[in-house]
Amino acid sequence: MKENIKMASDMNDYFNKKKSQGNGSGNGGGNSGGGFGGGGNGPQMPKIDLNFGGGKAGLVYFLIAIVLMLVLAKPFTIIEEGQRGILSTNGKYQDQALLPGLHFIIPVIQKVYVVDTKVRIINYASRIEASGGSRSGIGSKPAITVLDKRGLPVSIELTVQYRLDARYAAQTISNWGFSWEDKIINPVVRDVVRNVVGKYDAESLPQLRNTIADAIETGIRDSVSGLKNSPADLQSVQLREIVLPTKVKEQIEAVQIAKQAVQKAEQDVQRVKQEALKRAAEAQGIAQKKRIEAQGIADSVTIQADAKAKANMLISKSLTSKLLQLEQMKVQAGFNDALRANKDAKIFLTPGGSTPNIWVDMKNPQKRSSAQ
Repeated sequence: MKENIKMASDMNDYFNKKKSQGNGSGNGGGNSGGGFGGGGNGPQMPKIDLNFGGGKAGLVYFLIAIVLMLVLAKPFTIIEEGQRGILSTNGKYQDQALLPGLHFIIPVIQKVYVVDTKVRIINYASRIEASGGSRSGIGSKPAITVLDKRGLPVSIELTVQYRLDARYAAQTISNWGFSWEDKIINPVVRDVVRNVVGKYDAESLPQLRNTIADAIETGIRDSVSGLKNSPADLQSVQLREIVLPTKVKEQIEAVQIAKQAVQKAEQDVQRVKQEALKRAAEAQGIAQKKRIEAQGIADSVTIQADAKAKANMLISKSLTSKLLQLEQMKVQAGFNDALRANKDAKIFLTPGGSTPNIWVDMKNPQKRSSAQ
C-alpha cells in the first residue's frame, strides 16, 4: 500500500515538474517575440492540465491503483448456498470449511477451493446415458457385474444418492482429495454389491429382490458411515434392475410357464369340482322336492283315509236295528216294483239283512243285479 502511495506521489511530482518547465519555455518565447509559440523554439503543443485541481490528483491516482489491485488480485471470494469453501494458506487447509457468504483472503498467500455439498447421484447402468457431469450432480457408471453362487455373471443396476458431509468437508478433502467420490462411494458400492449378490443363485435373485436391495443399502450405509470423520452422508440406494444371463432367463421363463400350466390345471379341476357340486346340489334339491311332494300326497291320502274311517265309524255308530229294518223295507219295496215289471224273476231273501237280497231274471239267467 505504501508503495502505491509513493508511486502516485512520484507521478504527481513528475507532471508538476513538466508543467513548470513548460511555463518557463513559454515565458522565454514570449520575450523573444518569435512566431506562433514565441522565440525560436518553433510551434508548441497545447498544454494539458494534469493536476486535476491541485492536490486531488494524488487521491484520484490512489483510488485507481486500489481498483486495479482489487480487480487483479481479487482479495475476496463468495461461497454460494449448497457449497463450502476450503481455505488454503500456503498450501495448508484450514480445519473449518467456509460457510456460504462473502469472505476476504490475502492474495497469493491464501486460496479458496469451492466444493459442492448438494445431493449427488451415481447411476450404475448397462446403458450409460449422457449426463451433465459434475455440474449437474449426476454421474453415470457401468453396471456392476457380479458372479453368482455358481459362477454365472449377473449385472446389477442401481442408483446411489449421497452428499458430502459439510461438517467435515475440509478433513475429507485433506484426506481423500477432490476425487473423494471415486475413492469412497464407487469402491464401496461395488464391493458390497458383489458380497451380497454372490451368496445367491441367479435363478433366485428375482424372487429375493427386496431382501437383496435391503442388504445392499445396509452394507453401503454401514461401510460409508464407518469411515473416519464421516466423509459422506448416504441418502438412498435404489436397486433398479437385475440383469440375468440369457440361459438363466430362458430357464426361469420355462419354469414360470410350467407353473402357470399347473395353476391353470388346478383351476380347471376346481371349476369341474364346483360344477359337480352344483349339479349334485341341484339333484339333491330336486330329490328333496319330490320327497316333499310325495310326503304331501301320502299325508293327504292318510288324512283322507282317516277322515273316511272316522266318517264310517260315525256312520256305524249311528246305525240302529230300526234304521236297518227301514232300509230293508226300502229294498223290499224295490224288489216288489221289480216283480211287477218281471213276473218270472226269482228273489232270494236273506233274513236279517246281513247279505244283499238277490233277484234273478229267469228270462236272462246271465243277468244279475244286487241292491244294498
